[in-house]
Amino acid sequence: MSHLKLSTAVIAVAAVSATAAFAQGREEIRRVGSSTVFPYTQAVAERFANNTGFPSPIVESTGTGGGMQIFCGGIGEDFADITGASRSMKASEYAMCVENGVTDITEARIGSDGLSIAISRDNDFAWNVTLAEVYLALGAMVPVDGEWAENPYTTWDEINPDFPATEIEVLGPPPTSGTRDAFVELAMVEGCMELDYVEQNHDGDWAEENCARMRTDGPFIEAGENDNLIVQRLQANSDAMGIFGYSFLYENQDTLKAVDIAGVAPSPDTIADGSYPISRPLFFYIKNAHRGVIPGLNEFLEEYMSEDALAPGGYLEARGLVPLGDAARDQLRELVANSVTMDPIE
Repeated sequence: MSHLKLSTAVIAVAAVSATAAFAQGREEIRRVGSSTVFPYTQAVAERFANNTGFPSPIVESTGTGGGMQIFCGGIGEDFADITGASRSMKASEYAMCVENGVTDITEARIGSDGLSIAISRDNDFAWNVTLAEVYLALGAMVPVDGEWAENPYTTWDEINPDFPATEIEVLGPPPTSGTRDAFVELAMVEGCMELDYVEQNHDGDWAEENCARMRTDGPFIEAGENDNLIVQRLQANSDAMGIFGYSFLYENQDTLKAVDIAGVAPSPDTIADGSYPISRPLFFYIKNAHRGVIPGLNEFLEEYMSEDALAPGGYLEARGLVPLGDAARDQLRELVANSVTMDPIE
């Protein structure tokens, strides 16, 4: 059987399976994925439910990686319609989708976000750290007396004598999180490359291979996929720091403040213009086979793509999303409205 015929057969089987799976009927839209994208989708879901007669969508925070596993598991009511992501889909995830018959996917970049390092407002130190200092605090391996060794640092003043002599305690996301992926790429690897030892002895490929591992001896604490739990722990411990998307800092700025990165605080302006060093795009992915089958899915997507939601001054910007420009929003709206299939990821 040729590859073309095999692909056609697989799609046909998937279509039959989808029809059988949907026969029992699921009334609610189901969204899984990124904890960072979660509050934006939740806001759209609330607006959608209030303005239509459709049931309120089920919005789950599973992390980017966990969401891809669920979304790419197959077609039918047991599998999510949409997954949010704080990074783009990986080639391995796309291959999993294809293997399970999920071949018609629309990728929607909804805006941008900054990865915030935050601390309680009860902490009176004016925190301003470089990416190199972030790496020295959290990297599993660091330069010690000219050698690459296990991280010995336990207090902030050991990293920089101008910092307080408090224990390093940073709460962050687990490896399944897109926030973790982005933080490793944008903060850890980049910070490692700023170290004199690495600049003088190694290149970027070496840094990507050797600087991506977070320490596991205590100062970095994996706090799960629920960023609200990190917020609560920071509010209870004024010396602890937390890593999460800018929206969570924005929503809790009455009790939390940003740790500046290289003299720049996260804000809509610094994230949009790229001057804040750890900024990233945000996405969601749509399973087009579920359109016209799951009640209200197309109407929900229309609400998500509306100017009320995505434009500057819209209700998602009020939640902390950094909006796309006018032309990019128009292009996004056209992609989603026309169910444009994303290009294969090699």
